[in-house]
Amino acid sequence: MAASKLDWSGVFQPAFVIQAGDKQFTLPLSTFHIQRNGVEFHSPAPLSLWTEMTVSLRPPGQAGSVRCTGVVVACDGSRHAGYQVSMLFLNLSRQSRERLHQLSETQLT
Repeated sequence: MAASKLDWSGVFQPAFVIQAGDKQFTLPLSTFHIQRNGVEFHSPAPLSLWTEMTVSLRPPGQAGSVRCTGVVVACDGSRHAGYQVSMLFLNLSRQSRERLHQLSETQLT
């Protein structure tokens, strides 16, 4: 009989790279909810309202990434539980809009 341990680290999951000024987070897809005009995600650190930030999404099984710029429109939570951040995308290209629409329908999780 063999024992095995499940990997809960998330190291094998695809991830989002969030960059906001000097802060950068790499978070698993399970912490995200993608919509056509924005994204909601769980952050370990608070982000100020109206902070402009860049999100790079590397979809699983695909070579390229989707890069979007947006602003934080909500950030609720605590330092103990983390923060739920809502971001609204700005000035999306037609190609990025189409890829995000596809991702929002499949939800990648």
